[in-house]
Amino acid sequence: MIEELEDETGAVIKYKRHANGRGLVSPTARVAESAYIEPTAYVEADARVGMEAYIGAGSWIDKRATVGDRTFVGANVHVGAGCVVGSGVKIGSGVKLGENAMVGNGARVERDTQVPAGAVIELRGAAAARAALTTPLRPPRPQQRDTRAPQTSRRAA
Repeated sequence: MIEELEDETGAVIKYKRHANGRGLVSPTARVAESAYIEPTAYVEADARVGMEAYIGAGSWIDKRATVGDRTFVGANVHVGAGCVVGSGVKIGSGVKLGENAMVGNGARVERDTQVPAGAVIELRGAAAARAALTTPLRPPRPQQRDTRAPQTSRRAA
C-alpha cells in the first residue's frame, strides 16, 4: 500500500510501509527485508539500508544515503543525502550526519553529535573516534613568511 505525504514545499511524496517495523520507505529505496525500520522513521529515494540494520524512531535516511549491514541508527538521527555509513556502525540518538559524510565499518558516533558535510570517520579506537567528532574543523592557517633580517653570529676573535 502506498501512502502519500506532503513535504515542506507542498510536493506530494509517496512511501510504502516496510514489512519489518512499518517505517516509511520510498519506492525507489532499497531496504533489506531483515532490516527493521521503526514506524516513525523515513527512508528517502534511492537510499539503501543493509541486512539486519536498525533505523530508530523519528530517524531520517536522506536521498542516496547508504546504511550498511548490522548498523544501529538511534532515535531522531538524520543521515544526510549521499552519506555512506559502513557495516556494524552504532550511531547514537540525535546525531546529524552532514551531506556526503562517511562513517567507516565498526565506528561509533556518540549521541547528539553534529558531523560536518563531507567528514570522514574511521575506526581507529574509541578515543580517536570521539576526539575526531568533538574537535571542530578549522581551515588551515596561512603560512607566514619571516621578514626579519637574518641573524648573523658574532664570534669573539
